[in-house]
Amino acid sequence: MANVILKNFTKKFKDVTAVDDLNIEIKDKEFAVLVGPSGCGKTTTLRAIAGLEEATAGEIYIGDRLVNDVQPKDRDIAMVFQNYALYPHMDVYNNMAFGLKLRKFPKKDIDQRVEEAAEILGIQNLLKRKPKQLSGGQRQRVAVGRAIVRKPKVFLFDEPLSNLDAKLRVAMRAEISKLHRRLEATIIYVTHDQVEAMTMASRIFIMNDGRLQQAGDPLNVYKEPTNKFVAGFIGSPAMNFVDATLLKEGNGYAIDAESFKVRVPEKQQAKLKAYAGKKIIFGIRPEDLHDKQYASKEISGEALKAKVEVIEPLGAEIFIYLAIGNNSLIGKMDSRTQVKVEEDLGVVIDMEKTHIFDPETLLTVV
Repeated sequence: MANVILKNFTKKFKDVTAVDDLNIEIKDKEFAVLVGPSGCGKTTTLRAIAGLEEATAGEIYIGDRLVNDVQPKDRDIAMVFQNYALYPHMDVYNNMAFGLKLRKFPKKDIDQRVEEAAEILGIQNLLKRKPKQLSGGQRQRVAVGRAIVRKPKVFLFDEPLSNLDAKLRVAMRAEISKLHRRLEATIIYVTHDQVEAMTMASRIFIMNDGRLQQAGDPLNVYKEPTNKFVAGFIGSPAMNFVDATLLKEGNGYAIDAESFKVRVPEKQQAKLKAYAGKKIIFGIRPEDLHDKQYASKEISGEALKAKVEVIEPLGAEIFIYLAIGNNSLIGKMDSRTQVKVEEDLGVVIDMEKTHIFDPETLLTVV
C-alpha cells in the first residue's frame, strides 16, 4: 500500500475552476473520505488521482512516485464506481477475473485471487451468476471484489453506496469498514453523505467550492468546526444558525437574538472581547436543544418558551421544529417529550456546546 499526496492541485474546465490549490496527504493504510455537496470538486479530485483527469497545475504522488504523467493502468490503483460497471454478459467469476486476464496473470493465480476475494466478501456461491441475477448489494460486492483481486496500492471508491436502499447502505458501510481493517488498505472514498463520512473515515476532508475547508478526525471536526460551512454540513439534522448581537453584561457576555437572550459560558468569554456590541452568528446543534423537563441536571440555564410547529417522531428520538419569536430552530429531543403542534414547550440550550461565528469571515470564533 502507499500514501497519496496532492500538492497545490488545481483542475480547471475552461473558465470553471473545479478544484483550487488543494493540498492533502493521505497516509498509508488510512481510510480517507472526501465529503462535500455536489459540485464541490471531490469526484474530480478522485478522478485525477486515478489518472482519469489531467491536473491543470500541481503534483500528485502515489507513494514516492510523481504520477502526473503516468497512465491510469500504470498507477497501481483500483476504482469502484457508483454504477458498478459490471459486464452483463460475463458471470461473477469472469467479471472479477477480467482485469487479471488482461494483465496475462496465470490461470492458477487468477483462480486463487478470485476465490480469496469471494471468501472475504461472502459471494462464493454467486461466482457462476450473471449480474442481472444479483441484487444491488450483491453487485456492489462483485464490483469491490474486482478491485480486491488486483491487490493495488490504493483503492478509490466513488460514491459506491448511493444506488442502494437505506437499509443496505448501512450494512455495506459496515462491510467496507471491516474490509479496510482486514486488507489494511489505503482507501480514498468520495461521498456527499456526511453520515457515511462520519461513520467510516479514519480522517475526513471536507470540501466546498473546490477548496478544502477542514481535515481531521471525524469527531474532532464535529466538535470543533473551523467555519460555518463545516458546522452546518457535519451533523444531522444540520446546526441551527441564529443572527444575534453579543452584549457585554457585567463581567460576562450575553447573546441577544431579539426573541431570546442567553448567557455565554465563562470558558468561551476570553475569545469574545473583540465582538462586544457587534453582530455574530449563534450556532446550536439540534441535539443540544433540550426539553426542559428531561434536560440533564448538568445543563443549566433559563428555560426558553418555544412554539411547536412540526413534530417528527423517530422512535428513540424525536425531531421538533420550533419557533422562538422570528427564529426557527430544530431540536433533536428525548422521545418521552409529550407535546402537540401549536403548543408551547419549555426548552433549554446546552450553552457549553454552542458555537459563535464571525458574520463576515464565517470563521468560528468559539
